[in-house]
Amino acid sequence: MLGAVRLPDVTDLVLASASPARLGVLRAAGLDPKVIVSGVDEDAISAGSPEELCLALAEAKAAAVSAKLADALVIGCDSVLELDGVAYGKPSSPETAVTRWRSMRGRTGRLLTGHCVVDVAAGRQVSRTAATVVRFGTPSDDELDAYVASGEPLRVAGAFTLDGLGGWFVEGIDGDHGNVLGISLPLLRRLFADLGVSVTALWR
Repeated sequence: MLGAVRLPDVTDLVLASASPARLGVLRAAGLDPKVIVSGVDEDAISAGSPEELCLALAEAKAAAVSAKLADALVIGCDSVLELDGVAYGKPSSPETAVTRWRSMRGRTGRLLTGHCVVDVAAGRQVSRTAATVVRFGTPSDDELDAYVASGEPLRVAGAFTLDGLGGWFVEGIDGDHGNVLGISLPLLRRLFADLGVSVTALWR
């Protein structure tokens, strides 16, 4: 049984991410968070599995931003694509993106997003990972070259999007669509509830 429900002002909501897709999902769902980029060195964080890695990164981002604030709900997220038990984030170069896509096409992977919410004033934190199965299409070499040349796959975990040019090359998904965009609304609502916060109180 939860205690008294805290009803924060909308201005108390902070997204610890530079991702325009995450911000777009939250705004479309009635929230209007401030954006404070964490500055966390993602390459400095390691973990034993893809699930543990994306959760550790999400927690690190939320913690870095929370340390700068006195009273806020801070949302930290990080996504990776799991393929053959390996976690793939943003490709480091166009060549890496092409190589990765050639290994992905015609196959199935899991898009994992770690979510962490910190209630700074209460000193409480909750976190969990969401997973969505992604079935990739079979783009030709010419299509892959054109896609990578657009620059889009270099900016996103797994080197693909659903809501951009990459959507042409995804056959389907099993699970939460928003999670593939970078944030799962159903999971986020449950995390808010764990902290005693009603998501409807955050609607602008």
